[in-house]
Amino acid sequence: MTDSASVPSPASGTAAPAKAKPPAPEDQPFATFVPDLLLPALSREIEAYGGPAPALAFEEGPMPVVGSDCWMVKGTLPGERRFWLCFTEPDISSAKTIAVAEAGADPTLLESFLIDERKMTLPLIVSRLVQRLNGQKWLGPN
Repeated sequence: MTDSASVPSPASGTAAPAKAKPPAPEDQPFATFVPDLLLPALSREIEAYGGPAPALAFEEGPMPVVGSDCWMVKGTLPGERRFWLCFTEPDISSAKTIAVAEAGADPTLLESFLIDERKMTLPLIVSRLVQRLNGQKWLGPN
């Protein structure tokens, strides 16, 4: 037999507090999200294509081609192939561009990146960037 005094009744309003949901990765500050979450996830996904880990850096500097200041993920793949994912503001939802360059060449074209997406998520950014690099035939046995 249970003691009814120790079991809260639904009408008493003393229900257990709901567990706090951990914040989504995308809710992290930009300066934490990119180096701590995006770069490792991107490296893992590129390596999943069977190649060596890329050299990745997160820095503020001049955007390729146009030279305006931006935050960017700079990557180098085997064969000195390079790519830049640029954020116009320190926010993952800001306008983004991508540039690529073969070894010994400078980037000559900026492409819009994820312009139609309503919500930016870590998996979305990683998958689309890897898809773009694979489309360049830079990943795996292309």
